[in-house]
Amino acid sequence: MKRLVEVHYHIKDGRRAEFYKEIISRGIADAARAEEGNEKYEYYLSPDNENELLLIEIWSSQEAVKLHMETAHYKELTELKKDYVEETVFSRFDISEV
Repeated sequence: MKRLVEVHYHIKDGRRAEFYKEIISRGIADAARAEEGNEKYEYYLSPDNENELLLIEIWSSQEAVKLHMETAHYKELTELKKDYVEETVFSRFDISEV
C-alpha cells in the first residue's frame, strides 16, 4: 500500500523563503524525488500564512519511507530545520490510489 506523508512546517517569523531556498539550492528536494519508491515530493507555499510551508510526499510503501529517513539529505534537512522551523507537524496516510 502506498504511503502519503503530509508535513506542515511552521517557520520562524519571516524566514520561509530563505528556508525553501536552502532546500532547493542544497538539492534536498531533488535527492528525495530521485529516491526509489518516491512518487511525489512537492512543497507548497501557503497564501494565507507566510510562515507555513507544506510538503506532500507519496511513497510506494512504508519501507520506502523508512529508507528515505535514513538518507543523508533527510538528515541534512533535519539539521537545516533547527535554524528555520519552530514546529513540524506530520500526518501519515495509507492510500491505495493517487
